[in-house]
Amino acid sequence: MGYREGDAQRAVWRRVYVAANRGTLDWMLDRPPLRGAFLNTKMNHITGHDFTLSDGWKGPQTVLGWIQGRGLEALVTHASFFDHEDAGFASRLDEAGRRLFAALSNLYAQNSKGFFAYDEAFRPVYPDAEGQLHAQSLEPDISTFSDIFMVKGLLAAALRYDRSQVPLYLQALHKIVADIEAKRFVSNERQRLGPEAVTNEPGDYGPRMIMIGGAAMLKRFGLGTEAGFGPRFIAHILSTHQAMSAAISAPVLLDVPDHPICNPGHALEFSGFGLEFLGDDADLVTLASLKDLLKNHFALGFSPPGIRLKVDSVTGESVSPYFPWWSVAETIRAAALGFEYGRDPSILAIWQQAHDSFFNGYWRTSPAIAYQTKTIDGPVDFVPSTPDLDPGYHTGMSLLTAIEAIDRISTSEKA
Repeated sequence: MGYREGDAQRAVWRRVYVAANRGTLDWMLDRPPLRGAFLNTKMNHITGHDFTLSDGWKGPQTVLGWIQGRGLEALVTHASFFDHEDAGFASRLDEAGRRLFAALSNLYAQNSKGFFAYDEAFRPVYPDAEGQLHAQSLEPDISTFSDIFMVKGLLAAALRYDRSQVPLYLQALHKIVADIEAKRFVSNERQRLGPEAVTNEPGDYGPRMIMIGGAAMLKRFGLGTEAGFGPRFIAHILSTHQAMSAAISAPVLLDVPDHPICNPGHALEFSGFGLEFLGDDADLVTLASLKDLLKNHFALGFSPPGIRLKVDSVTGESVSPYFPWWSVAETIRAAALGFEYGRDPSILAIWQQAHDSFFNGYWRTSPAIAYQTKTIDGPVDFVPSTPDLDPGYHTGMSLLTAIEAIDRISTSEKA
């Protein structure tokens, strides 16, 4: 494909991505906030009906730390982007961002810690397998994904709105890094936190992978010197979780070392975060590994309608019927960056397939959201992590990174 043809195609993709993100953000901002400040994405992705009090922990009485942290990071990052695209819309994002920043920082300050869920009185709770809420332990020496997402969001917001608070959230971020490396991290927050939860932690690379995204965020906002853990986490994942897959005769990342199960979406997300963080600073060996893993996990995981959630790396068989939306969006991010660094036509083909899969199979235009989970039979009402819809994070941040890659590719090809 010549530069003119490729540039024209990517220009179309850029318009699609900007319109999708703008649509989601407009939808989200138009909805009445929870308790006057928190983002409200409590809607069934199939029926379009809002969750109500009768839906138990899915309803508006429960505020989810995961979602609010992700949403705050998304608001701030998109506001920075729209500063140059639509200053008026950036101001609207900032209005919601400042309001959420104040509310979420107060919530975090209650325990100097983030929690998966909070009840009507803002007490930390967790839902069990049946959806019943229980009081959560205020375990001070354990970090969780809620800590990561809330601290990332608060740090991004502090960098834009109140830099006097940056040291506080940088310290919190580095505590999470220390907890991960000291094996004081718990991935499953739908249980009581405590020593037993730490003992039962399986050793998935997810915490390090998400924190590589945190390193990329630090670099984006000019704090790359604080992201020294990023290369260390990338190297750890590559050395500890990489193994040969008999199914595709190529290396993949195992969720847990020496266990055959692979989550291709998480591995694709890892490649995207790694490429975004390292950028032009990547050494050739690591860059090649990240791009090879992008290709390998797409080969292992992609099957219509999307990316399989769990795959046996030995047999190549699915061990889950689900195809979540987020892994397809994350593939767009990873492929855009992988193509930028080398112009590999095989990665461009992955980008094209992921784009078509997402916008022809998952994306809804009214409202501008994605079906959260599908099987081969179509969308299903399955809660992957939280019932709240994506607040411009997985989809929005993935597409935004692809937009920025398109802009850099276009600039370099015209130079």
